[in-house]
Amino acid sequence: NQYTEEEARKLGVVGWVKNTSQGTVTGQVQGPEDKVNAMKSWLTKVGSPSSRIDRTNFSNEKEISKLDFSGFSTRY
Repeated sequence: NQYTEEEARKLGVVGWVKNTSQGTVTGQVQGPEDKVNAMKSWLTKVGSPSSRIDRTNFSNEKEISKLDFSGFSTRY
């Protein structure tokens, strides 16, 4: 959503997020490690104003040689 997109742009990370039919959010974040960690912290502690964060789970973390995305978007 727009808050997540704004935060990602502010931090300088790229990727996407999507709301699932189970009421959860999935997505992918890419960027410098410190920026990705800052985004993870925001997703864990802050999130969108209307969201309730019960649990966060980050997986499949790895170093990449280049970014796969040019910006940050919400998928539907």
